[in-house]
Amino acid sequence: MFYLTLVICFFSAIILTPLVKKLAFKIGATDKPNQRKVHQKIMPRLGGLAIYISFLIGIAIIQPNVKSLLPIMNPNENLHMAIIIGSIIIILTGILDDTKEISPKLKLFGQILASFVVVFIGDLRVEFINLPFGGGQLNFGFLSIPITMFWIIGITNAINLIDGLDGLAAGVSTIALFAIAGMAFLMGNPYVMILALITAVSSLGFLIYNFHPAKIFMGDTGALFLGYLISVLSLLGFKNVTFISLVIPIIILGVPISDTFFAIIRRLVNKQPLSAPDKSHLHHCLLRLGFSHKQAVLLIYAMSAVFGLVAFIFSQSTVWGSLIVILVLLFTIEVIVEKIGLVRDDYKPLLKFMKGFKPINIKNRY
Repeated sequence: MFYLTLVICFFSAIILTPLVKKLAFKIGATDKPNQRKVHQKIMPRLGGLAIYISFLIGIAIIQPNVKSLLPIMNPNENLHMAIIIGSIIIILTGILDDTKEISPKLKLFGQILASFVVVFIGDLRVEFINLPFGGGQLNFGFLSIPITMFWIIGITNAINLIDGLDGLAAGVSTIALFAIAGMAFLMGNPYVMILALITAVSSLGFLIYNFHPAKIFMGDTGALFLGYLISVLSLLGFKNVTFISLVIPIIILGVPISDTFFAIIRRLVNKQPLSAPDKSHLHHCLLRLGFSHKQAVLLIYAMSAVFGLVAFIFSQSTVWGSLIVILVLLFTIEVIVEKIGLVRDDYKPLLKFMKGFKPINIKNRY
């Protein structure tokens, strides 16, 4: 029955997306080209509504089994309802932005409200982590609430920020959701696995229309919803565990997190407001390097898949092995960032440092 549910969600997204496209044109939910955007013609957005309705269809099918799944990972039976209520808030926020282009403050308020519902009604909080190397336990206390809300809002916006090329946000989100589902399966968390797979196949069905050349954009409706659900599911799968396990969702979401982190660094370095839009995100840099639209998207897909693979290797490693994996990963990310100019063209501290090490000519020493 579960596999049939996934098939139904996938084909529901395929069937619903053209209908949502017509609705977008009818209500004026369109995206006009400008100097910061890649597309050259008016495009319908709101495509995320098709993903969300497909997700709800899947939820309706599994609803009778939800109570039997929830106690395995959380004793609070209100959690599932809180996730659904939060998703409704985030979807309404996205629809308003896609149709009316609401202010950033109002959009942030919707995200805060959605995260508030999950934290207080669903009782979802990162309360502590067990430190490595016998370091004991770190309890967050009252900080568990802002930390959890910051994670949900941060990841939601990270997915929204990478939504700059056809199929990019949908593809990266789908890869991340499959990775989360796989890790949830290994950790014996069926609830997270099922919700992640339902969302992933819904996004995959939409991607058929969204991949380059896109016929419809997911808009903030889709980007905010996917970001919200990914953030919540990653917390459900890896909260209140060891420090090593807590790093797993960060690795899985390496592409959007890295892009957002270096966007903040870039704006601080260039003395720009943090909310200032620019054309220096990962996908913009790849386009400037000469990659085609499709090549840039596929390359970022590959990066996302590598992060998912590294997360799996990381989860199976010893503490020292995990530390080595993290160091190699951070080193690689920094080199790529400097190579493609993600912060700015002259930001190359590590490459300059490495260039200073010249190979020793043994012949000249004797």
